[in-house]
Amino acid sequence: MSSSEAGGRPQPRPGVLAIEPYVPGKSAAPGLGKFYKLSSNETPLGPSPMAKDAFKKCADSLSVYPDGSARALREAIGARYGLDPARIVCGAGSDELIFFLAYAFIGPGDEGIYTRHGFAVYRIATLAAGGTPVVAEERNLTADVDEILAKVTARTKIVFLANPNNPTGTYLNFTEIKRLAAALPRNVLLVLDAAYAEYATRNDYSPGLELVLTSENVVMTRTFSKIYGLAALRLGWLYAPAPICDAVDRLRGPFNVSTPAMQAGIAALADVAHLEKAIAHNEAWLGRLAREIAELGIGVTPSAANFLLLHFSNAAEARAADAFLTSRGLILRAVDSYGLPECLRLTVGNEEANRLVVAALAEFKGKDFSRA
Repeated sequence: MSSSEAGGRPQPRPGVLAIEPYVPGKSAAPGLGKFYKLSSNETPLGPSPMAKDAFKKCADSLSVYPDGSARALREAIGARYGLDPARIVCGAGSDELIFFLAYAFIGPGDEGIYTRHGFAVYRIATLAAGGTPVVAEERNLTADVDEILAKVTARTKIVFLANPNNPTGTYLNFTEIKRLAAALPRNVLLVLDAAYAEYATRNDYSPGLELVLTSENVVMTRTFSKIYGLAALRLGWLYAPAPICDAVDRLRGPFNVSTPAMQAGIAALADVAHLEKAIAHNEAWLGRLAREIAELGIGVTPSAANFLLLHFSNAAEARAADAFLTSRGLILRAVDSYGLPECLRLTVGNEEANRLVVAALAEFKGKDFSRA
């Protein structure tokens, strides 16, 4: 039988090729010897020395499969936050867990809600599961509970909410999160993506653990990629009601988290001093960068994370600023794919990078902005 008689080459199921792939930020400045990557919200302090040592110690056991249950890591997370390890599931980054949640609870004809400028993976995961993504409008680049609730229908299966949100840096306070959770139908899953929770130090912020403990339809996801500096190892976790953990566990691969990632994660959790140093660095520079950049006439969205959304007069100026900064070895994140073509996202970097980016933006805007 010829290939034409058999129906031609294998074809993805309907809808797969209609998914727009995730567009990462730039990671290099070609032709420049030194550059500063401020495009991916990575910590400028790097991982804990304890985490690096733990990673290196795994070199002699690379031929051995990891613990498929991630028991030691789950117990370390449970001890750190006072949680039941049996209700923790670990994954290759929180992105993987978001996909598992979509696969478990969304199917053809079902809907997944996310906000206008919410993390792009929510849309991709919903489509990958065969569902329909539904956009809830935001207010002042911030998720709006009433707008989300207005989009809920009998077909809604999941509401995805990044809090704080990427790429805007805005957040909903815990009162609003509780209002959202209370108003959702009991059969709708609320996924609270708290990837930047450690950076969110406002008194009215909560990553949502309390709701997971008292609800049957709330999940919190976390990551080791941001403040813990383990992005290359792909490590995340979720806390959820037992039935939801059971569903996710049935979908994940038997060895989805590597031994080096688990051991580095355990060590990172133990190094509280390094975590506190990273928080202090971010608090010192986030407000300073926002203030100094605003003084240049560039709009800045207040942020509860480790990055700032910068607003230029239009998309053309944003593209010109991006090119200018790149020529200076300063790589920011264009966010056209998030519907924000007039914006760039700036990750808080080390002191040298932070000073250079303000000086470069001042040069771009034609202003003298020297700082001692």
